[in-house]
Amino acid sequence: MPLITTTEMFKKAYEGGYAIGAFNVNNMEIIQGITEAAQEEKAPLILQVSNGARNYAKHTYLMKLVEAAVMETDIPISLHLDHGDTFELCKACIDGGFTSVMIDGSHHPIEENIRLTKQVVDYAHDKGVVVEGELGRLAGIEDAVNVTDKDAAFTDPDQVEEFVNRTGVDSLAIAIGTSHGAFKFKGEPRLRFDILEEIQKRLPGFPIVLHGASSVIPEYVDMINKYGGDLSNAQGVPEEMLRKAASMAVCKINIDSDIRLAMTAAVRKHLGDNPSHFDPRQYLSPARDTLKQIVKHKIVNVLGCNGKA
Repeated sequence: MPLITTTEMFKKAYEGGYAIGAFNVNNMEIIQGITEAAQEEKAPLILQVSNGARNYAKHTYLMKLVEAAVMETDIPISLHLDHGDTFELCKACIDGGFTSVMIDGSHHPIEENIRLTKQVVDYAHDKGVVVEGELGRLAGIEDAVNVTDKDAAFTDPDQVEEFVNRTGVDSLAIAIGTSHGAFKFKGEPRLRFDILEEIQKRLPGFPIVLHGASSVIPEYVDMINKYGGDLSNAQGVPEEMLRKAASMAVCKINIDSDIRLAMTAAVRKHLGDNPSHFDPRQYLSPARDTLKQIVKHKIVNVLGCNGKA
């Protein structure tokens, strides 16, 4: 099965009350762990690549790894650019084989965000590629995204209809209280479901995206802390909140920090227990296996997309 766009994925997800997992990838072991988990759970899948990942692994290497994953599975897979911030970056990914791109103009004033997003949409649609936009700003740090708490802003429902209609965007990332990275909340975690409900009312059937939605599983934080890390303040989004969002208009949930934490924990544990090991296969194998179990957990317990391939 070739790479596909997210159009049909999102239509089914919206109607079925579940979400598709969009998992960030950087190397072979990450791609293997994610796709094997999705294959075993018969779940549709979005593999997403940040510009940082493209700079690290290079576009061609990532494309060939994704092509291998497609050959090894029979589930629907979309390849998505995460947080593209320029037309040129989005164009390079569209021309290079991606089936979906995100143009993040949320750091611009609304009119510039609309102009930039529409420029990408016009180019992408002509090539059969779909586009995710963003309205509102999430706090936190992830790759090149770095937004302080004071600069974060909830999505304004009054702007959503105009933004979608003027840009022609296919899905929209909104800010309702999630945050990039593992360190999310200073107080009690709270998502603005009132904003999500209002957007769903104004744009019935339109797919919404949640970024910054890792939930930070405690056992892996504890494992990292035990083997020399310091994530004592890590706190994520409660999984029941994410499941509720997936039952509403949210059709795509981004997951990255949980993958990084799980892999790092597994590597730290292996090397801590086996200090004489130096073969990367010895510590990357358990890291891949741990990541795979995390992804399966997310598919079944958070996204609800198991059996939906």
